[in-house]
Amino acid sequence: MKYFLYLLFIACSSSIIAGYFLEVDYSEKLIGFGVLGLFLLFFPLFTYHTWKNKNLQDYMLTKENLDKMREREGDNRKL
Repeated sequence: MKYFLYLLFIACSSSIIAGYFLEVDYSEKLIGFGVLGLFLLFFPLFTYHTWKNKNLQDYMLTKENLDKMREREGDNRKL
């Protein structure tokens, strides 16, 4: 998956760069397909790849997590 993401990013980036620098009739389409590839393919796959083995509850602000943060900081206030 990691290598597929690298390849996809390089393909989308090179499509955008080629669209800017090449003087062809379809240069705007190259830029458009590169941007669509980044936002519709690369970013969702990258987000899935980085979050697939993580526990979402560790990153949410629940009462338990707030109490843990307060204990680490030395703050003894209670809500």
